[in-house]
Amino acid sequence: MSVGTRRPRLLDGHPPELLVYDEDTNCPYIESRVARLPMRLPTRPLTAAEFSERLHTGDRRQGLVLYRPACPGCNACEAIRLDVETFKPNKTQRRIYRRGERLFRVEIGEPCLSAEKVALYNKHKVGRELMGEGDPIDETGYGAFLVDSCTESFEIRYHIDDESGSRLGGVAIVDRGSDALSAVYTFFDPDLAEYSPGVFSILMQIELCNRWGLRWVYLGLYVAECASMAYKARYLPHERLLNGKWVVIES
Repeated sequence: MSVGTRRPRLLDGHPPELLVYDEDTNCPYIESRVARLPMRLPTRPLTAAEFSERLHTGDRRQGLVLYRPACPGCNACEAIRLDVETFKPNKTQRRIYRRGERLFRVEIGEPCLSAEKVALYNKHKVGRELMGEGDPIDETGYGAFLVDSCTESFEIRYHIDDESGSRLGGVAIVDRGSDALSAVYTFFDPDLAEYSPGVFSILMQIELCNRWGLRWVYLGLYVAECASMAYKARYLPHERLLNGKWVVIES
């Protein structure tokens, strides 16, 4: 049962965090389920090491806050990560990566707001049939969700050249810890779906880990009963956080 938090409550930790929201709500992944996603606001920006510690316990970041599912009577959400030292892309993934290298011009920079990104985000949500509560997003919502952060974050911009010139084809928001990257959110032009830009983006983050000497790529939550989340199981081997322990999944 949720504690019904309507006032911030200070939690112990290093640094301390404010519990700013803790209410039962409708599950965003499985219809008719009840979810509880307590939102915690660090009292200062997290260092890379502090953020990695939180990733290891299953935390996710959304804007300035951290959360970890604590749902009543349900444990369908499982944190999932890739060990870049053992992950082996399959034949299809290798082909997608090679094609993406030819197709996209990749830029890395600080997360920033633009009307082009907001429009692309909303086009992605409509085209991929992902519209939900709070959509379409405006510039204020985009900034709060994908620009504001409580730790070191960057964005990967995927540009494509076609008959109309160079344009933005996709964006990935990524957090960086001391030993890991964490995929926050990726959106792309649904007209480019045949090129699998989402797959290419994950493989690009794995490549960045290899370049920068990082061990893990955190893919967020795996939910077997949710089609938009179940695809993460295709990356093998991977690890899932089950009953507080990271377990290797080989197939």
